[in-house]
Amino acid sequence: ANEQVRKREIRDHHQLQTHKYCGIVADSSSQATDMIGEESLQPIGQPLGKSSSSKLSHGSSSNLELSSHGDEQTTEFRIKASDKSGSKPISLWHDVTLVHVDPATDRPTPYLNFVCEIPKFTRKKFEIATDEVGNFIKQDEKKGVLREFKKGDIFFNYGCLPRTWEDPTFVHPDAEGCRGDNDPVDVCEIGSRIIGTGDIRPVKVLGILCMIDEGEADWKVVTIDAEDKWAPFLNDVDDVEKLLPGTLSAIREWFRTYKIPDGKPPNVFGLDEKFMDKHYALEIIKECNHAWKELITGEKERNLEKCDAEVRGLVRKLSKSNLLDLDADDDDNAPTF
Repeated sequence: ANEQVRKREIRDHHQLQTHKYCGIVADSSSQATDMIGEESLQPIGQPLGKSSSSKLSHGSSSNLELSSHGDEQTTEFRIKASDKSGSKPISLWHDVTLVHVDPATDRPTPYLNFVCEIPKFTRKKFEIATDEVGNFIKQDEKKGVLREFKKGDIFFNYGCLPRTWEDPTFVHPDAEGCRGDNDPVDVCEIGSRIIGTGDIRPVKVLGILCMIDEGEADWKVVTIDAEDKWAPFLNDVDDVEKLLPGTLSAIREWFRTYKIPDGKPPNVFGLDEKFMDKHYALEIIKECNHAWKELITGEKERNLEKCDAEVRGLVRKLSKSNLLDLDADDDDNAPTF
């Protein structure tokens, strides 16, 4: 009963904060999606447009290829995903499903897809270019200078969950009054494998940390590769603390201090700096998948008129073009949590 009450409170808070942030008056007769518990994930091939081509949504990396374009030490360098034929560009943000699909059976698995941007033991700040058509991976830059972690190499695989979006019009009740950071949800994968930039791996969700980065909520989902030797033993955040002691605190301290060499203050965290459990993490992921659906269907942009100019600019700069080509081939077998 208490859990159901909390779910309703978070759902109601989500609606209230979105309306409040954008100055929208809630319509009490509207049938809002229940974001907690009953929210289903974006199906493979959601019918957002018509296409004569075969299904273009990808539940795993089995039919994808990565290629590099441009000189690596320049701002023009891109890592691009395409289908095996090389004829169709693939957005690693929009065209890859959130739920991992077994390529052998074409059925959803219990795992989520993780898109790696920065391999462990490296420091170049590669990221999905959310504001470029195709959403290829690029090295972040500031004023024409390519960015690296001045703190040093990162010690876990770092990337994001496809088909998620931290909505900058939404203030989560546990996020210290901060709005979403306008990016896909970040992932820290703690397995032993070094995952390459652009590679997609099935992962188990273990927990989540709420980081506050320069006034924005920046959730960090802790996962492990489904094929890692530790995966059978790690099912929740407490298992990580018990079997791999020090891992979680090391992740938190990394994010607390990594901007200090740039002359910035330490980052802070919500929820008393605690890593929340798997259940909590999945609720955040569901919310962000729902927000992504609002983004790519145009619903979010249609409700932006009363938002401030900064928020309107953040949302409108995002590239959503790849979704125009998705098919409805797999609607009958849509994966859900």
